[in-house]
Amino acid sequence: MGGDVDDLVRELVQRADGDVELAEFGIIYIDEIDKLATRGEMIGRDVSGRGVQTTLLKLMEETEVPLTNPMDIRGQLKAMMNMQRGGAMSGKDTINTRHILFIVSGAFSELEKVVRRRLNQGQIGFGAEPVEQPMDGELFKRVETQDFIDYGFEAEFVGRLPVRVVCERLTAKDLVNIMKYSEGSLLRQYEREFEAYGISARFEDSAIERIAKLAELEKTGARALMTVCERLLRDFKFELPGTPVEELRITAELIDRREEFLEHYRALGKKADLENARRELGVFCRDFHDQHGVELVISDEAAGKLAEEAANEGRSVLGLSRQRFRDVPYGLKLIQKNTGRTRFELGVEAVEDPDKYLSDLVVRTYRGAPGEGGEAPGATSA
Repeated sequence: MGGDVDDLVRELVQRADGDVELAEFGIIYIDEIDKLATRGEMIGRDVSGRGVQTTLLKLMEETEVPLTNPMDIRGQLKAMMNMQRGGAMSGKDTINTRHILFIVSGAFSELEKVVRRRLNQGQIGFGAEPVEQPMDGELFKRVETQDFIDYGFEAEFVGRLPVRVVCERLTAKDLVNIMKYSEGSLLRQYEREFEAYGISARFEDSAIERIAKLAELEKTGARALMTVCERLLRDFKFELPGTPVEELRITAELIDRREEFLEHYRALGKKADLENARRELGVFCRDFHDQHGVELVISDEAAGKLAEEAANEGRSVLGLSRQRFRDVPYGLKLIQKNTGRTRFELGVEAVEDPDKYLSDLVVRTYRGAPGEGGEAPGATSA
């Protein structure tokens, strides 16, 4: 982007550490070459296809490419310095492309339609001989030069590419080898991502084979591995951190029963959250007793509710409890004064609305409700 085609050759010299003679026997590989095809129905200015093909033609036959781009600031400065030295050039200033090997590749989507259309242009009528129609997977093997021209390539450009090879689709076995042995393997990437959260992830062979089979069905080559792995493991990446899970064995069973395993790990996470909430609430209850002389007992349902709210707000259970129950001591001290109670149990209703809970408790106390510590002072019994 932003350069010209000659920069391909200049980059080749850079990869050869400036050795021009070595670069003249180098290899230039261009992927996605099918994107340069110019369709006949295109309207408007073509800024990438035909122009690039025409420029590549010059490189593919034989030409001298300047080592510096005359339109580049660096090249202009170098030319200016040479002029100041009297125009003398140090060393070779061009590279010959005669012996450079050009390899291009692409997916060539819809090229099979061009081939099928040509094959269908046979004789018609009662005397016509039946034409055997190849399957879609065999159409690429029937490609001819005219098919590339009809696809959108210049005839001269196609003529500079005499050797044509049809690559077979990647099979599940190929995808297994890619995952296991390729540089920058996708499996290693996932292992590092889990390791960042303290989780040791290990892919079993059964899981690798299952992933490869699912990726083969996508029919998008090695790119399908990322698609399948994200679909299968994305929830594990986001939900396992913060749980007590320290090791994740990725097997075929986990892939087939993904939701069951996720629910199991979610349950472990909730259990861990409840245990942490219990520890923090224990500190809160001890501090409350030391300051106010009142013993608090928080139910499991209330502890779970506090843990859930704290997680949603990104706060600690201890901090949330201190804020939620900051006015509770006044009401409880009043009830303690009237009834002598020193122990109170807080349920979910106390967590959801502490003021209402205290008001109802005080009212019941003054009315002498059963189990609230007796009647209020001065009350008479009927």
